[in-house]
Formats: sequence, structure tokens, C-alpha cells
Amino acid sequence: MQAWQVHENGEPTEAMRLVDAEPPTPGDGQVRLRVRAANINFPDALLCRGQYQVRPSLPFTPGVEICGETEDGRRVLATTALPYGGFAEYALADAAALLPAPDPLDDAEAAALHIGYQTGWFGLHRRARLEAGETLLVHAAAGGVGSAAVQLGKAAGATVIGVVGGAEKAAVARTLGCDLVVDRRAEDVVATVKEATGGRGAEVIYDPVGGTAYEQSAKLAAFEGRIVVVGFAGGTIPSPALNHALVKNYSILGLHWGLYNTKNPELVRHCHEQLTELAARGAIKPLVSERVPLEDASAAVQRVADGVSTGRIVVLPAAKNGASA
Repeated sequence: MQAWQVHENGEPTEAMRLVDAEPPTPGDGQVRLRVRAANINFPDALLCRGQYQVRPSLPFTPGVEICGETEDGRRVLATTALPYGGFAEYALADAAALLPAPDPLDDAEAAALHIGYQTGWFGLHRRARLEAGETLLVHAAAGGVGSAAVQLGKAAGATVIGVVGGAEKAAVARTLGCDLVVDRRAEDVVATVKEATGGRGAEVIYDPVGGTAYEQSAKLAAFEGRIVVVGFAGGTIPSPALNHALVKNYSILGLHWGLYNTKNPELVRHCHEQLTELAARGAIKPLVSERVPLEDASAAVQRVADGVSTGRIVVLPAAKNGASA
């Protein structure tokens, strides 16, 4: 089979090599899946750089989530069992954690429904307890993680403010349904949101960026607001001023979705049922901006690493010249 492997850590285009390899052999409790579509996540770039919390032994194949096919022909969603990730024709996954792929979604859309939307659902509903009528602010609203949160927020009846970087991403955020889009490159985020909310700010703030975005979040948290810390795509881990949280009466909520797989896997399945129902009625649909063949995977991962992509880029191992799945 063909597979991308990382033999030395570095930037994706430098670290990833396309090689011929033997299909992986499942271990205890594992299953081998034919990869129908592999969604690119920011952690894939971190894996290449050796900066992710999980550091598989070299060489390894990145690609942490896929829509795959079992030997009996079932279409499933899976987080892969590294070092045998999804940027290959075959990958490994834990058999007990497989989820059925929603019928209304094609392979690329289904691959993109898993981690980003699960993170959004747990962040907004389990951690922040978002209520209809509240204001939700989403940083990086045109990205893979942010776009999922925007759609889930709208489905929950919230007013959604999207913060983006650049006119192109602003246009994408508007198509996702944001009630207000703020271009951080052209506007003062804090002043614009304060004006739009009558000085109140946002009840829930969804932050996958960190750094300056978190500083803005702290200034924009409403009374009894909740800041959901999802990640640090901006490259800087903030140091929250807890005295500020005390004085303004807001909460800082951490979210590590992967823990639910071990701490409460039944809740993961419940979440998937909720997402499947939302997808079936068209309330959510992953924004797949690019579908690329396997040979273009390293360049696509680099675009995600550089923050220049919108929505999700999905690798299709069986496709040629970027054909749809």
C-alpha cells in the first residue's frame, strides 16, 4: 500500500514521505480499515513537528481521523491507532470505538464530522451548557474546529459571533451562518463585539487559538460567562489572570475531548447520535473546502499548519486528481 510516513520530525512538507509499505497488522482489540477519506486536523501538523501530547515512535503515519471501510463493507468513523494513521490506503483503529458513518454525508464530510464536531458538542453542551438565546463567540470561525462550533451554536439557538483573520475567511464565516463576523485584521475585536452586544459581551466563548485570542476572550466574557479553552493553534499558551475571572465572575473551562474516550465512552456514542440526528435534518454539515488525492497530502497538511485553510481539507486515498468521494 501507499502511505505517508514521518521519519524525522519537522514541518509537514519536509517530514512526510510517501512510501510503499505493508498494510498494518491489527493488534488485540484493533481492526484494519480501508481508508475512504482522512480529514486533516491541526494535531496532524503537531505530530509531524513532534509537538503533540502523543508522540508515536518513528516512523509513523499521521492522520488522526478517518471515514473507513471494514472488511464486511461497513462505512465507519474512527480515530486511528498510531503509528498507523489515516494518510495511507489502510489504517488501524480500536474496534470498540468505531462509529457508524452518517448516511446523509459523503466520505469526506463524514470524516470531518468526528473530532471537530465532537469537540464542539462537548465544549458547548457538556462544558459550557450553552442555552438558546445566549451569545456565542467563536474564534477562528472559518477553520475546521471553529466552523463546527458555529454550526452547533446556530443549531442550539444561539446568536453567533465569528472572529476570523482576513476577508476570505470572513466570507466563509458568513456562509456558515454567523450573525456577526469580525475580521481581526481590519477591526478592533473587543470594541466591535462590545458595541454589537450593548457592552455585555458573550455568554460563551469558544477558543481554539489561545494567545491574543484568549486575551480578547477575557475582556469579552459576559457576567457568568464561560470561556471554553479548546487548543492553542496560535502557538502561544496564555496564562489566565484568575483575579480577573474572580472580579468579572466568569468561568474558564478546559476541554480535552480525547479523555471522554477513556473516561466516558458511552457519552461519546451519545454525542455521535446527536450529531447524526443534526446532520440528518441538515442542521450541521461539515465544510469541506478541499478534497485532495493521497499524493498531495503533505502539502495539504502544511496549509493547515500555516493557518491558511478554511473549513476542512480531506485526503481521499482512492481518488485521483482530487475527485470527490
